[in-house]
Amino acid sequence: MHDTLIVNRDGDSVTLTLNRPDKLNALCPELVEALIEAIQLAHADGHVRLIAFRGMGRNFCAGFDLGNLGQATDASLLLRLVRIETLLQLIAYSRCMTVAYAHGKNFGAGVDLFAVCKRRYATSDAKFRMPGLLFDLVLGTRRFAALVGAERAREILQTVREISADEASQIGLVSRITEQDDWTAIFARDLKEVAMLSYRAQQSLYTAVHQSTADIDMAALVRSAAEPGLRRRIEQYLGR
Repeated sequence: MHDTLIVNRDGDSVTLTLNRPDKLNALCPELVEALIEAIQLAHADGHVRLIAFRGMGRNFCAGFDLGNLGQATDASLLLRLVRIETLLQLIAYSRCMTVAYAHGKNFGAGVDLFAVCKRRYATSDAKFRMPGLLFDLVLGTRRFAALVGAERAREILQTVREISADEASQIGLVSRITEQDDWTAIFARDLKEVAMLSYRAQQSLYTAVHQSTADIDMAALVRSAAEPGLRRRIEQYLGR
């Protein structure tokens, strides 16, 4: 589909592999649009039961691509962030089982991409950090709090500290710590488990347990990103 994304359809599953290893799989506009398109196609297919997300190279995802920042405007950055939130909402409210596999160091929107999936596997060396509030950005904050608890989310996001795989597992960000050699077997197990329910039952289950706050989440992002000086705030963060 796109050089930045490898799409592998196998029966009832689709595996989406971020393919920008030289950029640590940072989310450039092309990659974000490729992910949105691939997920929409999987949803429209009507037979896909599981969508998996992986990263090529040293890590899963380094988050928002800050390359070429000097050519960006506040408006273009806002649009890119809105498209990332659109991507995250597609995954959050997907009626497919969504599974993410993380390794290496992961940041910001890359952690959001991991956290929004229903099952989240990470290697023992995986690390997670979310620096968005350093430039006044609210992206995925409510979803993160719902996952790990409001008090933990406040502490982690306010201190902007790195989270180890062990801690991430303890607080619920990681479903299970497992090494990459085991991922193929885990994928097969998850797909077999999903097949236990009919497609209709699976859709009903996910609709019932995932209450939509899509408009609230998008509004929170836009309010934070629309504050004048977004590019300047990001540049100040990079200069720390």
